[in-house]
Amino acid sequence: MFAVQTTPCMIFLDFEKPIAELYEELKNLQEIQSKGKIDVSASIREMEEKIEEERKKLYSNLTGWQKVQVSRHSERPYSLFYVQQMCSDFVELHGDRNIKDDKAIVGGFASLEGRTVMFIGHQKGINTKMRQYRNFGMANPEGYRKALRLMKMAEKFNKPIVTLIDTPGAFPGIEGEERGQAEAIAKNIREMFRLKVPVICVIIGEGASGGAIGIGIGDKVFMLENTWYTVISPESCSSILWRSWDFKEKAAEQLQLTAEHMHRNGLIDGIIPEPVGGAHNDPHAMAGILKDVLIRELDALSAQTPQERINARIEKFCNMGVVVE
Repeated sequence: MFAVQTTPCMIFLDFEKPIAELYEELKNLQEIQSKGKIDVSASIREMEEKIEEERKKLYSNLTGWQKVQVSRHSERPYSLFYVQQMCSDFVELHGDRNIKDDKAIVGGFASLEGRTVMFIGHQKGINTKMRQYRNFGMANPEGYRKALRLMKMAEKFNKPIVTLIDTPGAFPGIEGEERGQAEAIAKNIREMFRLKVPVICVIIGEGASGGAIGIGIGDKVFMLENTWYTVISPESCSSILWRSWDFKEKAAEQLQLTAEHMHRNGLIDGIIPEPVGGAHNDPHAMAGILKDVLIRELDALSAQTPQERINARIEKFCNMGVVVE
């Protein structure tokens, strides 16, 4: 058994203040309506439409830093939610057969519309207690070794792999370094290039540094619309360049970390649209959108031979960053 997310609460980000104010007005109208003395149903419908229009307006032109904020929204759906919503018969598998079971990375077989798929993803936790239990989605070396063990198992049984990426980075603690954090991530990268089965990677939230790339080598790499993917977080970049977190918004723009930037630079294969207001605004709709994309891409990749997939995978990543004058 595992905890799952339900309908999100109304938690507003800083830039969503205009929407929050409209919701307060809507709440007041609903209270008047509930008392039954005055019929304000027309005003309620008008206010709901106004909220939707304001949300569309705000989310149509988000800055890099605002997208970082959306990707970190406390009610944003995580890996286990997507697996539960998209699939049936999920069997979670545990442990790296070496140290322990890292709770920051989850994985197991599940049935996706009749297809048996190995799902592997970061899991942050849906409340304070669970976030501590999941180490805020920051995996130790044993997490990446567990992920590789599950990938090899999927390859053994000729089952496709889907990874769901959402991490602020691999865990930077001393114990992680002592147990070979860099080696574990590097080995995952090497072995993922060689996998004979289809591999699809999706950034569903934060995609930071080696913590993301450790399960991020795939035939297809996608980002949800309001996510980010780069070598360092805006805050850390700001602290290095300006010795202060005060320039995090400027750092976010300079890093070009949004899905649009990544796609334009040829670093990902596509952008998966989110419901208006972000994935947290309608998690069930987001799961449906993601499911359709996965089914379509898995069918296309399954039509190729293993060697064709491996060759294309290697060529794609080797071409990244190449400049021809």
